Amino acid sequence: SVMKTRTGVLAMVLVMLATVGAWADHHGERPNVVILATGGTIAGSAETQTQAGYTSGQVGVDILIDAVPQIKDLADVTGEQIANVGSQDMSDAIWLELAKRINELAADPEVDGIVITHGTDTIEETGYFLNLAVNTDKPVVMTAAMRPSTALSADGPLNIFNAVAVAADPEAQGRGVMFVANDDIHGARGITKTSTTHGQTFMSPDRGLIGVTLYGVNRFFRYPYTLHTTESEFSVEEVDALPRVAVLYITADVSPDLIDSAGANGAKGLVTAGVGNGNMTGPALEAVKRAVAKGVVVVRSSRVPSGSVGRNVEVDDDEVGSVASGELNPAKARVLLKMALLKTKDPATIQDYFDRY
Repeated sequence: SVMKTRTGVLAMVLVMLATVGAWADHHGERPNVVILATGGTIAGSAETQTQAGYTSGQVGVDILIDAVPQIKDLADVTGEQIANVGSQDMSDAIWLELAKRINELAADPEVDGIVITHGTDTIEETGYFLNLAVNTDKPVVMTAAMRPSTALSADGPLNIFNAVAVAADPEAQGRGVMFVANDDIHGARGITKTSTTHGQTFMSPDRGLIGVTLYGVNRFFRYPYTLHTTESEFSVEEVDALPRVAVLYITADVSPDLIDSAGANGAKGLVTAGVGNGNMTGPALEAVKRAVAKGVVVVRSSRVPSGSVGRNVEVDDDEVGSVASGELNPAKARVLLKMALLKTKDPATIQDYFDRY
């Protein structure tokens, strides 16, 4: 019975690959997909197949591509190494280089889709930044892995295979930057990492999946609800650096001098990871008022994993001068605030950005 089950699974995979190949043949030349590699666990290595510790960003993009020979059934794939770092070391400089390169590639009529390999720790921030900074309807698909390339049952190769399948699919166009892992297709705005070690760590708690993929066969459920990519008012084409924005985790009896110190040390913006609906102590709110008076833009987010921070709900934002983050968690609120500060320091205008993006 075990042999029959394995035979059945193999037959299903072969049928799906044949379906994808038939799609490509039906549409003439195979789609051209470019993989931009930035490092991360997906390019990591360890001394053994079964150890928890490993070193990120050890494997180059060509090795990643060679590890998934089946992607030739989906598209003609080429690769470029943008960076090779663990995503804890992801930086504004790499973000800007990545966004500008994606825009260059997307402008090439020969390129049909783009895949970015990335570490899991900050992929939700990079993905949301690209959702704002990339100007194309062509599929831009991020992928990652929780296990290094040397691990027993490494998840990277199938994630790359499925990411290429999404990037090569015309049905993926116009859906903003997406993230593909564990057969799920997420939108860049909604995704968050929920477990430090679990293979199924990525969830989109508020809006749900964009779709699903199974061995390269995709089913799409919806388009994103907010503005992105070609609809975005933001551009980084002439930008060499992003404004400094700090994030402060709010606790019971939080020290308000931490809020004062953010502006004193050069932050142009501050995101508070507040309790509940973005709330904080009275003294902390007084410190926020002081920061706003000194020209620091303050956005109230929440340390709670899901839900929305509403304007003037528990905190009188009109009185305080603060901005409510809506559904954006603190990390993503920081990204949007960085982009907003390229254009304005007006809290009302920035609130409008948070309402629409």
